[in-house]
Amino acid sequence: MSESDRRLRRAAAQRLESLSAAGVRQISKRRVARPDVVEAAMEIGATRATDNSGGTVVAKSLAVLQQEVAACTRCELLSQQRTQTVFGVGNPQARLCFLGEAPGADEDRQGEPFVGRAGQLLTKIIEACTLKREDVYILNVLKCRPPGNRNPLPDEVHNCRGYLNRQLELIKPEFICCLGSVAAQTLLETDTTIGRLRGKFHDYRGIPVMCTYHPAYLLRNPSAKRDVWDDMKRLMRELGIELE
Repeated sequence: MSESDRRLRRAAAQRLESLSAAGVRQISKRRVARPDVVEAAMEIGATRATDNSGGTVVAKSLAVLQQEVAACTRCELLSQQRTQTVFGVGNPQARLCFLGEAPGADEDRQGEPFVGRAGQLLTKIIEACTLKREDVYILNVLKCRPPGNRNPLPDEVHNCRGYLNRQLELIKPEFICCLGSVAAQTLLETDTTIGRLRGKFHDYRGIPVMCTYHPAYLLRNPSAKRDVWDDMKRLMRELGIELE
């Protein structure tokens, strides 16, 4: 077996594992790893960064904003209790952003969003979509961990909203995926439940937004994985990737 064949086998095995974690139990053999699907996925992570020299400028601007966030004390309680702020991670020119609600204990320790159990599941979902974490950009509404992992308070969301808006203005994603009710309701400025928001596209300043359940919810309710996968298929279709 050639090295190329071994790489293909490893990639196929990893994709099957990611599909299973994402809740996909049946797949069509003829649509897995199609060349056009692979090419579309590669374009999502690479085209804007390689073809646009502005990527370095965006990264530097994000770094400046990250320093501003790190010095923020607008929420006295959160700024006193945090280990560090959790700004965001990924491709600064990503076509797709995943938006969560707030850091948890693992994220507070490591300074990176979605690294705990819910984050590991999100990674599997991203990989099931034939992408990698470094192809997309992952961020939260809040940049500090709320005590006890409680939901963010309205004042906390308000204090962080400007940072979120500026992040998205710099990245200029073509699509945003909101994970959970806090992210969706904050970005879209609505009190509509996530159950009613998911499954269709919404608008944020001209950017299409897909809302779906938070990975932490999926850990408690595995049966909802099918709904999330349906949402991902709709989203990926708009990005040029057909998933089974």
